[in-house]
Amino acid sequence: MSKVRTFEDLKVWQYACQLYKEIFDVTKKASFNQDYDLRRQLRKSAGSIPDNIAEGYEREGNKEYRQFLSISKGSAGEFRSQIQRAYLVDLISEDEMKNLKAKAEEISRMLNGLMNYIAKSNFTGSKFMEPEVEYSISDSFEP
Repeated sequence: MSKVRTFEDLKVWQYACQLYKEIFDVTKKASFNQDYDLRRQLRKSAGSIPDNIAEGYEREGNKEYRQFLSISKGSAGEFRSQIQRAYLVDLISEDEMKNLKAKAEEISRMLNGLMNYIAKSNFTGSKFMEPEVEYSISDSFEP
């Protein structure tokens, strides 16, 4: 298991980016010319998933990070609802709907697991760590 040094190292962020790419390609289809609003909503909710993972990670505090992961999970739910709507009005096929929905559900499970891991962790976040200070002999106090 490799160490996570940036949000780009997180598998859930990588999968969320793949989902965004997939919905971007799906919504290029001519059928989406009928409903620009739904196309925009699908792209925004799919993009919100990795963006909130990234923003939370960069906040460097576990409580904020969990909050942003929760927002990301909410966006995954919003995305699933929009996928259902796209299917109901024949903008996507049943196979496309099932495939995209399954990917969003997997991302939600991964986010839930990450939130649980963070909640149980003793590490509160790097912004709460004491800075390392180096002293030289000239910095010391001499009476």
